[in-house]
Order: sequence, then C-alpha cells, then structure tokens
Amino acid sequence: MQEIPEIVNSIKQAAEITGLSEDTIRYYERIGLLPYAERKANGHRHYTKYQIQGILFILRLKATGMTIEEMKRYLELSEQGITALPQRYSLLEAHHDHIGREIAKLQETQKIIEYKLKNFRKLTEAPNLSDPNCDPYRTLEQ
Repeated sequence: MQEIPEIVNSIKQAAEITGLSEDTIRYYERIGLLPYAERKANGHRHYTKYQIQGILFILRLKATGMTIEEMKRYLELSEQGITALPQRYSLLEAHHDHIGREIAKLQETQKIIEYKLKNFRKLTEAPNLSDPNCDPYRTLEQ
C-alpha cells in the first residue's frame, strides 16, 4: 500500500492514492459520502492524511457491498463522536455478519464449481467414446 503523506495537495493526487477518479471524489463530496475538502487560496482542494484514510475505508465498505446510504449513516455517526459509538458498532457488526453470510455462499458455490471442474477433467481426459450419450462438455452429474 502506498504511503499517505500528511497533506495531499490536489484532487489529482488524492485520486492517484485512492484509485478513484477525480469526478468520483467530487461526486462523493456532493452526496455527502465524503466531507468537502479544504481549499487552498487558489481554490484547489487539499486533503489530510486522515481524509485519505477515510476515503480508503469507504472504498473497502463499498467493496463489501455496503450501500451508499449505510456508509453515509456510518459517517454521520462518526461525526457525533464517542456518544454514537454503540450505533457505529452495531452498524459495522451487522455488516460484518452480512459479509460472513456472503463469504459462506461464495465458498459453497466455489465447492460446486470445483466438483464440476473435477468431473469435467475426468470426461475430457478419458471420455468413454463408445457411449452414445457421452458428451465431454457435460459434467457427470449436472
């Protein structure tokens, strides 16, 4: 992971660090998913290390399927400080449980695909060509 400087001096640099486009950063600011960046005298944005870390955290939540509304709610709670800690905990705990269920589904699907691949390899490596029903493109048990 790239080292994040204490101050990121432009939206372009923030985009490079986070992997987002400049337009996406602007959009996230507009919808309240990110706080508006501080502006230099010339009007250009600059970001603190903390803000960039926040963007990266949001990206991780997004990658796990958290909705924009849920992310915004989490950020609103974060701004309330320690008094909203139980609500933030609950929100992240529920999302953690959701991710666990999704991982379990993916692992089950992966097992099924592995089974199909194993059987497909058997058919393609040694098909019984004398069997009129032999179709090397079907697995043994569909």
